[in-house]
Amino acid sequence: MPIERKNVSEDSLEKVIKAQITLEGPISLSTYMGLCLTHPKYGYYKNTDVLGKDGDFITAPEISQMFGEFIGLYIAQAWIDLGSPEKFNLVELGPGRGTLLEDAFRVFNKVEGLSDALQLNLLETNEVFVKLQAKKLGQYKPNWIKDINQLQGDEIPLLIIANEFFDALPIKQFQKQDDKWFERAIGIKEDKLAWGLEPKPVPSESLPANINDALNGSIWEVGFASLRLMSEISALIAKNGGAILAIDYGYAQTQTGDSFQALKNHEPVNVLEHIGKADLSSHVDFEALAKAASNAGAIAQPLKTQAEFLSLLGIEQRSEQLIKANPSLEEEITSAKKRLVSTDQMGSLFKVLSISSRDFNPFPFNSD
Repeated sequence: MPIERKNVSEDSLEKVIKAQITLEGPISLSTYMGLCLTHPKYGYYKNTDVLGKDGDFITAPEISQMFGEFIGLYIAQAWIDLGSPEKFNLVELGPGRGTLLEDAFRVFNKVEGLSDALQLNLLETNEVFVKLQAKKLGQYKPNWIKDINQLQGDEIPLLIIANEFFDALPIKQFQKQDDKWFERAIGIKEDKLAWGLEPKPVPSESLPANINDALNGSIWEVGFASLRLMSEISALIAKNGGAILAIDYGYAQTQTGDSFQALKNHEPVNVLEHIGKADLSSHVDFEALAKAASNAGAIAQPLKTQAEFLSLLGIEQRSEQLIKANPSLEEEITSAKKRLVSTDQMGSLFKVLSISSRDFNPFPFNSD
């Protein structure tokens, strides 16, 4: 006879998760991340503005207006190189406060015909952010979507921006023990959430060849949600033309390592504590994303670091222009530029992946 949930006290996300584990057994990391980030009542991304100095983390658009302007330049050049289509879908995945696009539109508005051609779509689940986006971007008549396949019926090119989006999608972790790989799971020990391993090993042939020789104790992460979304996006791009620009921190090649982390008030915290009240993320496997795109009919340009991408678009020249126009802000502008491009900050850790239709190679990825 099935156990009824209605008698279980669920007045916090921790209780919700513990109840699920008690009733159904240990849960995967992907389930845990999904609950922590997007639970309809207690999820981290559902009820709060998490960005900025007063939040838990800060993204590149919040560091400097230059970042959004250069994304705008990338989109503008891509539109021109696509033949300046009369209509196209511009999509941002997880737009946050709308800061990136607000800065990008300063570029769009200087390119004749571009603002009239774009149909703005924002993939967003956080109602707090939706209100902020409406305030900043309402004049451009955005369409909010919950799923990329809502654009399936539009037979026009699409250009997609995904800045620090894929790192927050749920992952699974597998750990090597006794020369076999087991999925990591989350259970309860002494009334606290705790790590464990599923009893049945996964078939070695289902793992990437380059990690099979990893040492015992190694952890491999895979983002099935990311791969599925990239496949869907790439199929649309292959069909209608266009590109996606994905900017995130991560690995150029598939490798082992535990990159799952939690941030609260800009500081790392235990990933099994502060449940629903801390940002959860992991490093993006760009090689795996590129393969998923290729399998769906699109092509991946060679990966660039954020420093390379911004330098090719002219961040040195733009920062000099801003300093000349605002001499009193020289230190602030220089500091922001350094944070975006320095190898000891975001410059090398963050990578930029361009996926496009087969007849299209957008700038600056065609500059080599």
